[in-house]
Amino acid sequence: MNTISNEEFGGERPLFAVRDLRLEHVTIHAGESALKCTRNIEAEDCRFEGKYPFWHTDGFRVENCLFTPGARAALWYSRGLVMRDTLVEAPKMFREMTGVDLARVRIPDAQETLWHCREIKMRDVEVANADYLFMHCSDIDINGYRQQGNYSFQYCSNVVIRNAHIDSKDAFWNTDNVTVYDSEITGEYLGWHSRNLRLVNCRISGTQPLCYAKGLIVENCTFADDCDLAFEDSELRADIKGPITSVKNPCAGSIVADSIGEIIIDEHVLEPADCKISIR
Repeated sequence: MNTISNEEFGGERPLFAVRDLRLEHVTIHAGESALKCTRNIEAEDCRFEGKYPFWHTDGFRVENCLFTPGARAALWYSRGLVMRDTLVEAPKMFREMTGVDLARVRIPDAQETLWHCREIKMRDVEVANADYLFMHCSDIDINGYRQQGNYSFQYCSNVVIRNAHIDSKDAFWNTDNVTVYDSEITGEYLGWHSRNLRLVNCRISGTQPLCYAKGLIVENCTFADDCDLAFEDSELRADIKGPITSVKNPCAGSIVADSIGEIIIDEHVLEPADCKISIR
C-alpha cells in the first residue's frame, strides 16, 4: 500500500481511481470527487473540505478524521466502510451504501443522512438535526446511540437497537422487523403502520403511540403521562409496567398494565375488535 502524508489537494478529482492508498494528515480542499472510483483506501487524521470525496469507493477505512460542512454528500454509492473516532459536520452523508461500520462517530448536522443503505453497524454514535435519518435502510445493528431528529427509521427493515436515546417524532413508521431493547424513545406518533415492531424494557413518551401496527409486541415497557390514545387500530401483545393514560380502539391481541386512566372503545373500532384489556 502506498502512503501520502502531510499533503494538500483540491480541485476536481485529484486522486481519481487510485487503489491501495493510505492518507495520513492529508487535507482535501474545496473541489469535487477527490477520491471517486477508488478501492482499498485508508485515511487517518485527515481533513475533508470539498464535496463528494468518496463516491463509488470499494473498501475504505476512515479514522480520526474531520468532514467539514463543505464536504457534503461525502460517502455515496460505496461499500465496505469502517469509520472510527470521526467528526462529521457535513449533511447528506451515507447514501446507497452496503456495509457501513461506525464507532465513536459524531454527526451534529445529520440532515438527509443514511438513506438506502444496507448492513449498518453502529457503536457509540451520536447524531443531531437528523430529520429523515435511515430512510429505506435495512439490516441495522445499533448499540450505544443518541439521536435528535424527526421521522427516523421510516421504511426500515431488520433492525436491532440497544441502549439508545431516540428523540424523534414519527419514528419507526412503516417498518418491518424492528426490535428495540433497553432504550428511551421520545416523540409523538411512534411506530405507526409498523409490522413486527418489538419494544423491550423501553421508556416511551409522546402522544398517540403505536397505532395502526401489526404484530406489535411491547414487553416490560413504561409509558410517560403524555402517552395518551395509545394502540388505535393495532394488533398487539403489550405488557406495560406502570400506568397508561389512555387506550383507544385496539383491534386485536392483549394489553396488560398496572392501571389505565381511560379505555375508549367506540363504534369506530375495527374488526375483530376482540383485544383483551386487563389491569394487573
